[in-house]
Amino acid sequence: MGFFIDFKASLMKGDVLSLATAVVLGGAFGKIIASVVEDVIIPIIGLMTGGVDFTQKFIALDGSRYETLDAAKEAGAAVITYGNLLQATINFLVIALFVFVILRAAEKIKKKEVIVAKEATPAGPTQEELLIQIRDLLKK
Repeated sequence: MGFFIDFKASLMKGDVLSLATAVVLGGAFGKIIASVVEDVIIPIIGLMTGGVDFTQKFIALDGSRYETLDAAKEAGAAVITYGNLLQATINFLVIALFVFVILRAAEKIKKKEVIVAKEATPAGPTQEELLIQIRDLLKK
């Protein structure tokens, strides 16, 4: 039973609960970013490149030419979907940018809190003053 008690205690630590919360929020955040990339950024890039749909960009490895990615897959051709790779790369870059902005803001807030905490903390006696007080107490 000691194993299960230790396991439960480990799960109930604040770090594990914080990590679990972060994973759940990260999954939801990833879906939002994927939607931003797929529904906003990729169409804008497509518009700038003359209406190119990057999700339909592929190379058929059997040497044949197919009109669409679905046609190539339906024919059973092995394909390299470099458009999807481009989209995944943009997803990563957008997520990295958002995480950077959030961490940067958190660091600024943390620095302000440290400064406020230092200002709010009253200055205590110096080491010499403490030693003098101890000496005086010992004399009594």
